[in-house]
Amino acid sequence: MQQDSITESAPQTGARGGTSGHVPEYHTFSTRLGGQDLVIETGRLAKLVSGSVTVRYGETVLLVTAQASERPSTLDFLPLTVEFEERHYSVGRIPGSFMRREGRPGEKAILSARITDRQIRPLFPKGYRQETQVIITVQSADQQNAPDVLGAVGASAALTLSDIPWGGPTACVRVGHVDGEYVVNPTVEQLGRSTLEIVVAGTRDAVMMVEAGAQEVDEELLVGAIEFGHREMQAVIDLIERIRDAAGKEKFAPPEPNEAFRELVPEITEAARAAGLRDALLTPKKKDRSANLKAIREALITERVPEDAEDAAERTDLIKTAFERVEKAELRRLILEEDLRADGRNTRTVRPIWIETSALPRAHGSAIFTRGETQVLGVATLGTERDEILIDDLTTDTGDKFLLHYNFPPYSTGEVKRMGGQSRREIGHANLAKRAIRAVLPPFEEFPYVMRVVGDVLESNGSSSMATVCSGSLALMDAGVPMRAPVAGVAMGLVMEEGRYRILTDILGLEDALGDMDFKVCGTEKGVTALQMDIKIGGITPQIMREALAQAREARLHILGVMAQALPAPRAELSRYAPRILTMRINSEKIGTVIGPGGKQIRELEAMGAQITIEEDGTVRIFSADADAAKRVQDRISALTREAKVGEVFEGTVVKTAAFGAFVNLFGNQDGMLHISQLAEGRIDNVEDVVKVGDRINVKIVHIDDRGKIDLVRPELEGKIAPRAPREPRGDRGGDRGP
Repeated sequence: MQQDSITESAPQTGARGGTSGHVPEYHTFSTRLGGQDLVIETGRLAKLVSGSVTVRYGETVLLVTAQASERPSTLDFLPLTVEFEERHYSVGRIPGSFMRREGRPGEKAILSARITDRQIRPLFPKGYRQETQVIITVQSADQQNAPDVLGAVGASAALTLSDIPWGGPTACVRVGHVDGEYVVNPTVEQLGRSTLEIVVAGTRDAVMMVEAGAQEVDEELLVGAIEFGHREMQAVIDLIERIRDAAGKEKFAPPEPNEAFRELVPEITEAARAAGLRDALLTPKKKDRSANLKAIREALITERVPEDAEDAAERTDLIKTAFERVEKAELRRLILEEDLRADGRNTRTVRPIWIETSALPRAHGSAIFTRGETQVLGVATLGTERDEILIDDLTTDTGDKFLLHYNFPPYSTGEVKRMGGQSRREIGHANLAKRAIRAVLPPFEEFPYVMRVVGDVLESNGSSSMATVCSGSLALMDAGVPMRAPVAGVAMGLVMEEGRYRILTDILGLEDALGDMDFKVCGTEKGVTALQMDIKIGGITPQIMREALAQAREARLHILGVMAQALPAPRAELSRYAPRILTMRINSEKIGTVIGPGGKQIRELEAMGAQITIEEDGTVRIFSADADAAKRVQDRISALTREAKVGEVFEGTVVKTAAFGAFVNLFGNQDGMLHISQLAEGRIDNVEDVVKVGDRINVKIVHIDDRGKIDLVRPELEGKIAPRAPREPRGDRGGDRGP
């Protein structure tokens, strides 16, 4: 472990990478992580912001800043925003947009921002309402060391150094499992060989956030990866604490809790219980439960706030906030003490499930998955390579052949809201479902389709993302995609107080909001394919994670059993509306023949009713909803690219005669030469005494020279006349053969 503190550098000039003039005081610290130096620097860049650091790992460099507003916001929630700014100059590239500058964040940037947000958000003090902004800017990306986890480390360091009240430091690492060993912060190359990819964030004592994708691994391997990641991140936490000791600012004090609020909570608790709070919380239906709770709350307000009171609005807000506290406490008490949940279930029961497949007549595959009051329509569409999404981020990827889009319209919760583009939450949920299903899809080489799954949430009361996994898996099977196994997902919750805890299976929206954990687990009967965990408290222990994973497996197997009753295996045939694909291989030197001058030939082929893609190795794929049209195009390409082989026999057409023989067209523009000595038995003085232009005759290929010139014989005369030895072409003229 290495530590450096630099107070001032002498001016330097000349060599690239040097400095000149006065350099400000700054501090640089480093530690070893995954075989490389993790270097954090502060005090040199962005010095006007409350907290600023530069993070370097390999040749990936990020600038991370943290700033809070001077005055608290009037909002009733923490106004925290995390921005992840990808600069294309970091990989020496000009953006591909029309304006040639970075636009709104792409999917990868949004997912990277969410990794940081989910790590830092739970550690702000309750009641803290200053608008707070963390900005992560990728300044250099070596495309081997991913910047997303480094951004989370930088955010922790910037917040720890700043004057913003925050309960860190935290750290964040990525863990792979390569050749039977756990690897911290694996490179892109190592991840390609890993059976899992898991991002772990935590404090000194506990894990707070997990995001994972895996190849049907068992639960114990996952827990081992999480424990390994938590051990490895301790060096990073040590590093941030050293930076804080050297350059940290004094934190400003968060606002004190309202004294009137403290006094009001016991009164509201007693009154709400007397008014039937327990029965209202145990109402099975979401809308009825909300109505009953609202009735109790309004009655409490009416009793305590006269209409003509000058501070009526303020007192009303105070009672509403106190009632929310009481509602949460009563729900948690019911779970911990009575093993009772808001809809009457115990902690291990999955809500009733019903499924309908082939719900849409023209879609390639569709399924409605309903679990309790959560319902998602999954729809699968099969497309061609031209449908793959193009990627313009800082990775080396150029396209993606599996797409999953998650839509959460306001009617799904019975509300009216403005509809716009996809929210960050929707993108995050889609990514989790995509990871879960991708693990079981066939390789593109075996099933050469671009696949798109859309999850339209129709009803939402808990874990619509997990319902999207189930409906999306069923929709792909309904489309006839030969998946390795069906995938199901379930969301687990946690209520934990003073050492007591209960793990909840298949949580409701209310339990998500008022509980301590959202733990989503996806997988097959064999093992886990994706996992996401967010903790709202200081973290959880490996033992709780093991229990949650075991309980989730029990629920997952139950859901998979119900799915198997609806659709036990992928359909044997593709939907009749899905495109058919024919694959063929041609000589790569013939690609230009298929494309034609300026693309003329391939346009003519596609006008026959198909789409065509050609790879550099000569692989040709023909896509068409009309199988006959696809076959016609295939036959035409075969004719255009066909290559003659010695021993093949053709019924050819004489296209030219000469003194030494006849030229016979075999196929396409491919001709061969039938020498005069091979035309008939006995001596022949004139070729046209035997064959004329336009005659159809049987011929056999006996020799092809290195320039592709073909010698023919008449197969019916073989053995009756002496074979002619192939003659070398005369000079380099490339003309017709001589006699």
